Amino acid sequence: MGGDQVPSRMPQLRLDELLEELQARIDAARGTRDRVHSLLEAVLSVGRELDLAQALRRIVEAAAVLVDARYAALGVIGPDGQTLSQFLTVGLAEEEIAEIGPLPSGKGILGELIHHPQPLQLSDLSAHPASYGFPANHPPMHTFLGVPVRVREEVFGNLYLTDKRGGQDFDADDETVISTLAVAAGVAIDNARLYEQAQRQQRWLRASAEITRALLSGSSRLAVLELIAQRSREITGSELADVCMPGADPEHLVVELALGANTTDRLGASVPMTGTLSGAAFAAGSPVTSPNLDGDPRFTAGPRRLAGPAVAVPLGKASGTVGGVLVLARPGGRPEFTTEEITPLLGFADQAALALELAERRRDAEQLTLLEDRDRIARDLHDLAIQRLFATGMTLQSAARLVEHPGAADRIVRAVADLDETIKIIRSTIFGLQAREDTTQGLRANASRAVGEAQAALGFAPRLSMEGLLDTDVPTGVAEHVMAVLGEALSNAARHAHASRVEVTLQATATHVVLAVGDDGVGVPPEGRRSGLRNLASRAEQLNGTFEVQSPAEGGTRLLWTAPLTRP
Repeated sequence: MGGDQVPSRMPQLRLDELLEELQARIDAARGTRDRVHSLLEAVLSVGRELDLAQALRRIVEAAAVLVDARYAALGVIGPDGQTLSQFLTVGLAEEEIAEIGPLPSGKGILGELIHHPQPLQLSDLSAHPASYGFPANHPPMHTFLGVPVRVREEVFGNLYLTDKRGGQDFDADDETVISTLAVAAGVAIDNARLYEQAQRQQRWLRASAEITRALLSGSSRLAVLELIAQRSREITGSELADVCMPGADPEHLVVELALGANTTDRLGASVPMTGTLSGAAFAAGSPVTSPNLDGDPRFTAGPRRLAGPAVAVPLGKASGTVGGVLVLARPGGRPEFTTEEITPLLGFADQAALALELAERRRDAEQLTLLEDRDRIARDLHDLAIQRLFATGMTLQSAARLVEHPGAADRIVRAVADLDETIKIIRSTIFGLQAREDTTQGLRANASRAVGEAQAALGFAPRLSMEGLLDTDVPTGVAEHVMAVLGEALSNAARHAHASRVEVTLQATATHVVLAVGDDGVGVPPEGRRSGLRNLASRAEQLNGTFEVQSPAEGGTRLLWTAPLTRP
């Protein structure tokens, strides 16, 4: 009986083994089906995203889920082809990222995939010859899978996955799945880039039309420049935008317009031609870029160091010269400016140059109209006003001989003397109106121009009041000192006062020229730099004049500078 039972159990054991094997194959098939289904879902999810930043984020998240990795990252290769310009991570909290420090730039194992864009599997990261180890506060990582992401046969970046859950190594199936995802990611990235490029081009076209309307409507030069800088900043995702123009010093540019954070530190600042991004673009006459302005050894000077990628685009003129520079800067860690972004910027620069040219032509036309009006006024004063005053004086002089009352006769004589003095003043005014060469370089015109140019640095228009015969009674040497004092006072108000109102009064009395510049700012701090104020006092001493810094009761500062019209 016992011998009969052993053969009867053998078929049962064989059947169990076959059932177990069948179940294993069914589970494997179900697992493969589920994985393929997950892969298809990931491909569809990535392909639907048109925003490039969101597409990159979805790619990393999908890769981590597909191979059950604890950590995943996508490194975007920069324009130099050697380093990473972006690094997106999954699995690390924001606090952990902050503790680790700066994001990887493409060294060690990450650089291995940059130089050799082929799938790479490792059981232990630290055992590879290219391993650099981990920075402080970095979580430990062991298993590794890296796969390149190509966009139109060009390596866009790499997918990095570490620490497969359960302590297992990444296998060939994992590599196949991630490689398949990388192909779909390349297509999705290309689509997102094309969509982003089309959207950006549409925004450039709208901005260009807006600026053209502003130019044709006769908007001011400063308003058009501000519109150009603002739209360039918005479209390129820049944090800061500056417009630098040539100043009186040929070795420096002046920041005439500043947008973004800390504008008071940059507005009106003097930018050296040497050692600055703006100076390099102005000298070269072509765009100049920097991947990180704060760490770029080419640029070591300037009013403010910027930690991030930047570009400077020259503003050309019809004469072929450079009329200024538009500077854009992004925050640190953002992508560099590409050729696709710089090309429309050049078109914007041409529009800015057109704004400058139109402003100059408009100013010339206004100046010509002003000169013609002055000629007409001078002729009317000479042919009508002076002749009538002279005739009235002659009549009074004749009548004085017929008046017997001594007091009345004396009053008539004084009236005739007043008329003679009035005629002298009118003739002096006529001389000032007709002296065209001196008018454009006169103190009155120069002061008006200096106050108008200060609007860009201050952010508002100062109030200007002028009295007396500034062009005829103030000697050239004294006028030069007045202009230097006015420029220094306006610069101090723009850079240090933080004022919302500035008032300038320029007066020529019978004996002195008086310049007063007042503001409603923070005043002059006791510990502040006073080199500029000492210069103003020195100029007054050279002319035997006076200089006084006043602190009005209502607040602010008032600078009072005087000089005699004739030297003792």
